Amino acid sequence: MSKSKTSYICQSCGAVHSLWAGKCDSCGEWNSLHAEVSESGPPKGLGGGKKGKVLDLVGLQMTEGKTVKRLVTGLGEFDRVTGGGLVPGCAILLGGDPGIGKSTLVLQAVCTLARQGLTCVYISGEEAVDQVRLRAERLGMADAPVALASATNVREIAATIESSKIDVLVIDSIQTMYVDTVESAPGTVTQVRTAAQELIRMTKRLGTATFFVGHVTKDGQIAGPRVLEHMVDTVLYFEGDRGHQFRILRTVKNRFGATDEIGVFEMGQLGLSEVANPSALFLSQRQPDVTGSAVFAGMEGTRPLLVEVQALVAAAPYGAPRRSVIGWDQSRLSMILAVLEARCGLMFSDSEVYLNMAGGIRITEPAADLAVAAALISALQGRPVPSEYVFFGEIGLSGEIRAVSQPDHRLKEAAKLGFTRGCIAERISSQKKPVQITGLQVIEIRHLDELVAMLREGGMPSS
Repeated sequence: MSKSKTSYICQSCGAVHSLWAGKCDSCGEWNSLHAEVSESGPPKGLGGGKKGKVLDLVGLQMTEGKTVKRLVTGLGEFDRVTGGGLVPGCAILLGGDPGIGKSTLVLQAVCTLARQGLTCVYISGEEAVDQVRLRAERLGMADAPVALASATNVREIAATIESSKIDVLVIDSIQTMYVDTVESAPGTVTQVRTAAQELIRMTKRLGTATFFVGHVTKDGQIAGPRVLEHMVDTVLYFEGDRGHQFRILRTVKNRFGATDEIGVFEMGQLGLSEVANPSALFLSQRQPDVTGSAVFAGMEGTRPLLVEVQALVAAAPYGAPRRSVIGWDQSRLSMILAVLEARCGLMFSDSEVYLNMAGGIRITEPAADLAVAAALISALQGRPVPSEYVFFGEIGLSGEIRAVSQPDHRLKEAAKLGFTRGCIAERISSQKKPVQITGLQVIEIRHLDELVAMLREGGMPSS
């Protein structure tokens, strides 16, 4: 007779503990251990003399006349992020903050696919069918032939998938699903892992493209076991501020395309609309001849993106100056301030510093260092950076400017938007000869002192 065993599993990292504790020893999270009861079975292993089924081995090459055709949604930004469309049998995990628009995005995608003649099923574990219909009416897609259901039992969902040929399936959300053979509550690590494993195994066998909508923790990570991100083929994060109209769909993992791609959407009354040229949109409200403003030419995956960097340096009313950052790394700002003080003689220690990436986007690449430094120097000296300049380059601790990847793509995007000067790091010998871009002059600098001297003299050089 099997005996029940109680284990305490961390809901943040999935670590198993034999006794309850207030803090997880693996990830350091507090109050994250929940009790889960399991039945102890026979000893593990391949004993018993029972042989497994021989696998059907197939060749690597496709059979003649057979190709894998992607399911193109028609939403250009969404197809860009997924690598050109959905691959039959793929499993996509979409995470994001509450109210950011995850359900709206997947509903628009499946409605577009259903209008192309594909069989699409939307299963919601959080809303009733009528609530999903109301959202579809608000988006103007109530006429799309999408089958709706409200269910949380994986056994019932599996029976539905087996009974009919489904091209696209949406599970909203995976944290609400449960397997009735597991005794723990829905949303626990064991339930999320088991439910996802069963659904992924079945949909891959049947060739159904599946969306899993996932909740996130307070740190922005997808709730549940970390292994969930390893089980799926693609992991997407929907980012943005609910008080801002822009939304960023970012690829973190993609087995069928490039990672670190982004898609830009704008939230409106009719749902999410694509932003074909995000650089022009992010710079549309930029004010000319304002101190503390510089334009950064960045890369998000294969897409060049221009973003305005805003800096403000103000006198500290109290003894401890404040450092505030929106859309960038706080520790990297501290490093650049230290380099400007130690290597260039600029004093920021007695001033408050505020830094903002305009447009609600978050920048992670170190190539933004030079644009951030230009904005900080401009704000401190009270001299605006000429509006025709763009910047990109990494700053080292000795004040040197280091070259970054894909400089030509960044400069071409800047020239397309009317910029005539590009301040970049000196190209290294391993990089190919720079492409001549009509109407754009490139200024290469080696050290941060050169940038400080340019702004201290009252402006950047014109030749």
